[in-house]
Amino acid sequence: MQTTDKLMEYIQDSPSPYHAAAAAAARLEAAGFTRLEESAPWALSSGQCCYTTRNQSSLIAFRLPGGTPEGWRMTAAHSDSPTFYVKNDALEGDKRYVRLAVEGYGGMNCASWLDRPLTVAGRAVVRTPAGVEGRLVYLDRDLLTIPSLAIHQQRDVNRGHDYNAQKDMQPLYALGGGPSLTALLAEELGVDVGDILATDLVLCPRQAPVRIGPEGEFFQAPRIDDLGCAYATLEGFLSAKGTERFGQLYCLFDNEEVGSGTRQGAMSSFLPDVLTRIGEALGLSAQARRQALAGSLLLSADNGHAVHPNFPEKADPANKVYPNGGVVIKYSANQKYTTTGLTAGLFQAICQKAGVPVQVFANRADEPGGSTLGNLLGHQVSIPMVDIAMAQLAMHSAVETAGSRDPEYMARACAAFFQAEFTQTADGVYQF
Repeated sequence: MQTTDKLMEYIQDSPSPYHAAAAAAARLEAAGFTRLEESAPWALSSGQCCYTTRNQSSLIAFRLPGGTPEGWRMTAAHSDSPTFYVKNDALEGDKRYVRLAVEGYGGMNCASWLDRPLTVAGRAVVRTPAGVEGRLVYLDRDLLTIPSLAIHQQRDVNRGHDYNAQKDMQPLYALGGGPSLTALLAEELGVDVGDILATDLVLCPRQAPVRIGPEGEFFQAPRIDDLGCAYATLEGFLSAKGTERFGQLYCLFDNEEVGSGTRQGAMSSFLPDVLTRIGEALGLSAQARRQALAGSLLLSADNGHAVHPNFPEKADPANKVYPNGGVVIKYSANQKYTTTGLTAGLFQAICQKAGVPVQVFANRADEPGGSTLGNLLGHQVSIPMVDIAMAQLAMHSAVETAGSRDPEYMARACAAFFQAEFTQTADGVYQF
């Protein structure tokens, strides 16, 4: 289960989307990838391995083929998770308490955030002699908590509670006095308080990833959705070898949990811009670029719901998936997932050849499921896609649970996919 150990390290390194992109970049550079800036010209050649970032929270890496690309093998995952964004140092209220002002980001299970150690992580924008610079910051200490109201003061709480983010979910910071949050950030960054011009900070649980179960068959951590897929697809990308005919791309997008409609989200021009710049640098004609897209396939990787041991009725009776059961292929009749029979069959053939088990997920007919980034990415880049996942429990809770074998299954499946030299010979026909 070495992949799971490495995934848990990646989660520890990634308390915010900014850290997740930086941690991926560090692993890419260790593997010999060259950083490119979007604001600089790109000079590319066959076989080159590069990456670029946008907003410090999204990243695209690519390995160019040895010859003219006949298609692309791509994966896409997201760097963000449901949390709370910090708005201000302090919140008005009882003068004896100091609370941070926060706002919900994405759809989280609020109760799971109560009564646990929290801290902040993200980006501080700092004034420098040359201008301004976004710097990553993580206060590595048990700094905050969101205290629940005692059951003696809400006797019916176990019958359900409607959480109000403004009233119930503001975190306790201090008991009067003491340094401000900005002062702590300045100390951590080694700058003056006045040099911090702005911040992009989120709350993050302090629990470290752990193995659980008599044989360690599960692992539990914050942000498994979607850092589990972010890391497993990256490991598959890095372990794959380049080919002569097909290029390989790894995508990590921010803001999936709030709709992907940002400059760094899946609905942005980020991926089309990268593909256009690659095509121009390699001297591909417009026709050659479109031909390569038609011969491509993208794996949209975002976790799915395992059968819950206490609520098995929530799963579709004909499409049950379990932790450690293998890579999940997700279907949706309303096209919230991009999978078609054709793309699923192609991916299954790749997994069978690699010896990776596969499961099939669909929502109950009477319950709408969530969406992911693939169907939104398809608005920008029209290529065949399939939605895949690891099965997990407690999705969108502060701490989630998944199977310890599934990260390796996904990494192996992605490595095989990146190296698969299938060709679309006609609409609906692929040959290996």
